[in-house]
Amino acid sequence: MTGGPIKYLKHKLHVIDDKNLVTKYSLIEGDVLGDKLESITYDVKFETSANGGCICKTSTEYHTKGDYVFKEEEHNEGKDKAMELFKAVENYLLANPTVYA
Repeated sequence: MTGGPIKYLKHKLHVIDDKNLVTKYSLIEGDVLGDKLESITYDVKFETSANGGCICKTSTEYHTKGDYVFKEEEHNEGKDKAMELFKAVENYLLANPTVYA
């Protein structure tokens, strides 16, 4: 997206398990890491739900530089931005079911 707050991101994929619907990847470069974070590792798992949809479970591991301690407020800010992205993708897929069928 041109003009957005993020200039670039570089990820490294560790696991893509189609059978168990699990993905593990790390953010290893990017301006969002700033001078306090070395990398961020994400574990994502999709599980079926009783209503016919799915539940996305994620965990995030922050790897800091030096002795910096990552604050909960910083995590919550990142979590809120991630939820915005997930909602945008969900809305797009619900409106366009043929793109994943």
